[in-house]
Amino acid sequence: MLLIKLIPLFPLIGFLINGLGFRKISKGLAGWISTGAALLSFVGAFMAYQQFSETSQPIIVNIFDWITVGSLNINFSFQIDQLSILMLFVVTGVGTLIHVYSMGYMHEDESFGKFFAFLNLFLFSMLLLVMGSNYVVMFIGWEGVGLCSYLLIGFWNKNFEYGNAARKAFIMNRVGDLGFLIGIFLIINQFGSVEYAEVFEKAKSLSVGDAIIIAITAFLFIGAMGKSAQIPLYTWLPDAMAGPTPVSALIHAATMVTSGLYMIVRSNILYTLAPQTLEFVGWIGLATALFAATIGIFQNDIKKVLAYSTVSQLGYMFMAMGVMAYTSGFFHVVTHAFFKALLFLGAGSVIHAMGGEQDIRRMGGLGSKIKITAITFLIGTIAISGIPPFAGFFSKDELLAHVYEHNKLMWALAVLGSMMTAFYMFRLYFLTFTGKFRGTYEQEHHLHESPFSMTLPLMVLAVLSIVGGFIGMPEIFHFPHLLADFLNPIYVGSKAVNPEFGATPIDHSTEWMLMGISVAAAVVSIVYAYVKYGNSKNIPAEDAEITGLQKTIYNKYYVDEAYWATFVNPVKRLSNIFANVVEPKGFDGVVNGVGRFINTFSGITRKLQAGNTGYYLFAMVIGIAVILGINLGYQVLETIKVFIGIK
Repeated sequence: MLLIKLIPLFPLIGFLINGLGFRKISKGLAGWISTGAALLSFVGAFMAYQQFSETSQPIIVNIFDWITVGSLNINFSFQIDQLSILMLFVVTGVGTLIHVYSMGYMHEDESFGKFFAFLNLFLFSMLLLVMGSNYVVMFIGWEGVGLCSYLLIGFWNKNFEYGNAARKAFIMNRVGDLGFLIGIFLIINQFGSVEYAEVFEKAKSLSVGDAIIIAITAFLFIGAMGKSAQIPLYTWLPDAMAGPTPVSALIHAATMVTSGLYMIVRSNILYTLAPQTLEFVGWIGLATALFAATIGIFQNDIKKVLAYSTVSQLGYMFMAMGVMAYTSGFFHVVTHAFFKALLFLGAGSVIHAMGGEQDIRRMGGLGSKIKITAITFLIGTIAISGIPPFAGFFSKDELLAHVYEHNKLMWALAVLGSMMTAFYMFRLYFLTFTGKFRGTYEQEHHLHESPFSMTLPLMVLAVLSIVGGFIGMPEIFHFPHLLADFLNPIYVGSKAVNPEFGATPIDHSTEWMLMGISVAAAVVSIVYAYVKYGNSKNIPAEDAEITGLQKTIYNKYYVDEAYWATFVNPVKRLSNIFANVVEPKGFDGVVNGVGRFINTFSGITRKLQAGNTGYYLFAMVIGIAVILGINLGYQVLETIKVFIGIK
């Protein structure tokens, strides 16, 4: 039990040491402290898995009793089961590699220690999110990673645009988090608890399509839309590329953006009871996948291409959730963590070699200059394109097969999206690593391979991008689906409320057909990308020369501008009215008017306190005269009333 408590404690200690002492601790020591903390958490996760595997029963570790209100008890506690263990391995494993990479990438940064403190704080928050045994602990981690994303995206805060990107991410996530919080309140109201075990057990008594379950799952999904960048709350993620590249790899590939998917898989019984919500989730995922893919085709910033690729791939994962293929969706979460972290870190290596340049129109021919980066980047590109036997093929093929079973139109559009993925990723690769160098003379002579601390994580992630898919081999290959077998116990509730859950395996001939179509579509896109951009035949036009529909897509369909016109500018105008009119002339006018009245009245009345005895006697006589006058007047009035007969 102590071991499980230590898993999130290690990065918290690393954060406190570097956060309090980053001005005094050397860069080398700060890097090793944070990296060591992440590595210890990974070791702790492995040992927790060994402890769990002895019984294969969920382990609940109560840290302390936290909130008690009437019959509602909320504990600060952890739960170790199949799902949390899988996420622990992904978060701490990929997180450790990114810490190692950051030691080389951020070596020259003056705020090196502070950066690693933030990385450790993020890791601590993410571990709380995936280890919590109830929705409230999950929400603490949920908010923690949101705070850390703000700190890390805006890490280079002297740049105003980077600060704007950080604020945008923070505010847009708060919109989603409000929905998530309402969902938690509805859970408390309906089930009288937030503990997963209690909520899911009580949920078995509800009927499929119950209105309260639809409301709960819908509000929880709003939170997922923000955290995992789905339409309409997706625009923060591409701008989040303003942060250092390791941040993009950690937060926007392997961890934070998968929080919404983790939440849905964790709450699978609730979503199984709400098919209407699942249908909505599936179509939102498809729309996001296609929308982001079209934008990625025309982007020229190497990190922006990967950012829209991330949004698109997250859409595929939600599409899988929407067709109740929870394991397939989470399988893609795992493989995506490998190849997308590899691609982001590879992009960082390219930027490092190019002296900060991110525009692929200024690159070209880098394959012969930075060979390790080029080879590993190619592996990641092949993996995300869905070419066998790389990891992305197995997860995406399984995902598409489940979508095909659910809705043929959805499947056809998903295949179209996968074609666009293969095209824009190989467009990126060909323009960056093939052809002739198009940068400046200074950049060409600055070109060099990244240090070993950066290339080692690339090589490890490249291996995982190749073999990672073998944990979910298709049935037609007559190998066990290790991931499905491992996660099977967490779907007991879904099977109880829906006996047909997972009971319709696709026939082998159809699976071969779908696999062939998927691979053929990817190959066609790759060939087209080579014909158009191989050896840098065609260089994308400069921004000023882009016109027509391409300009609209290149400018991201002007969604940001629409949001500004619809939400930001009206709020700013309303704020200006309050600041310049309501505040000074309304609230301030009332407050200041009261003050002026008191000041004037006191100025008059203080003259009564003149300190002159004669004046006091005179005032007393006047007062007595007034009182007598009022009394006499009253008696005269009463006499007149009697005389004229008025009662």
